[in-house]
Amino acid sequence: MESSLVKDNPLLLPLNKEKTIYDGFITVQERDFRLRILLPPDRQVKQARLHCCWQLKHLLHGYEHIVKQRQQQSPDLVTFILELKTVLEVGLKSRHECRSIPPPQYYAQLISEMETLGWGKLLFIDTEFRTLRLKAEDSSRRQHILNIKLKSKHPVEAPECSADLPVPLAITWTPQSTLEQLHSQFLLLLESLTEFWDVLDEIDSKTWILEPEKPSRSDTMRRIAIGNNTSIKVEVDPRHPKMLPECCLLGAEHVVTPLRNKLNANMHLWNPDSSVLHNLRDVLEIEFPSPATHEKSSFSVECGICYSYRLEDAIPDQVCNDPRCGQPFHQACLYEWLRALPSSRQSFNIVFGECPYCSKPITVKMAAQKS
Repeated sequence: MESSLVKDNPLLLPLNKEKTIYDGFITVQERDFRLRILLPPDRQVKQARLHCCWQLKHLLHGYEHIVKQRQQQSPDLVTFILELKTVLEVGLKSRHECRSIPPPQYYAQLISEMETLGWGKLLFIDTEFRTLRLKAEDSSRRQHILNIKLKSKHPVEAPECSADLPVPLAITWTPQSTLEQLHSQFLLLLESLTEFWDVLDEIDSKTWILEPEKPSRSDTMRRIAIGNNTSIKVEVDPRHPKMLPECCLLGAEHVVTPLRNKLNANMHLWNPDSSVLHNLRDVLEIEFPSPATHEKSSFSVECGICYSYRLEDAIPDQVCNDPRCGQPFHQACLYEWLRALPSSRQSFNIVFGECPYCSKPITVKMAAQKS
């Protein structure tokens, strides 16, 4: 046992012939900790007394009951020292995973920067003084929030920043940068997107938006109601918001085809100096239903299979092409319905079958799998 103890702990040595007093160091994860062990005359580990350095006491704080239990169960000193090292490894790992407390200069620097920026721009700060939310207002008086996560070596390390934007939040940061400079960069980015948000705000206020249900400032797509079970999905480019957006017409073919033909024929009429909504009206030769002229319930037609409008985030966008039917369905509902019918057939990712309402031919693509 003695040879094994010395071999595993060469810095922990007996101080007397009886080998009841050991003093020295035990090594854990390349760190040495001072330890003194006093054994009774019969050298029973159960009755041993331990004297530790303050670093060792700090690491064992909260693990005392485990150390005591190991001491009572260990048959000899070699086993106990091995068990003690295991507990220390756990303690070192947990301490390492805990966030280090920033130095006082960190807090002084943060308070100084906030005083320069203005406390009125601070919406939130957590108890660790690491996470901040700053408010900003663009020239159209829209409110925005900049989320900032500071590093412990602030301002040497660049903070993590995020915001509800349709473009990446690219921030320039140096060790000399401040929160005020960060906020100024954010304001400049907001101003570059003002025209984009103006375009979408006009669409949101003057048409009925089917999707997204609650648009965020990062959303670039709008699905606009045209009529019963007919809509257009537009994707606006944040960098070129006045240009012709990507358009996708949705609905029964006998309704959508004439609109698609008008879109292709009148595309050359698109005027970048006019608003996107005004251009869409001219190119499609239609007037969009608006909150001033129609109730949204007129376009919120339930799925003919599940009898609900929203299925998670989806709305009924599969429509029977027969003009006398025109019943809408969720893509997932129609796919599952047709797949269960013996008369349906599938080719690649498209299922061919009969409309549940009028029995006329209808097709649906396989529902996309969520990742």
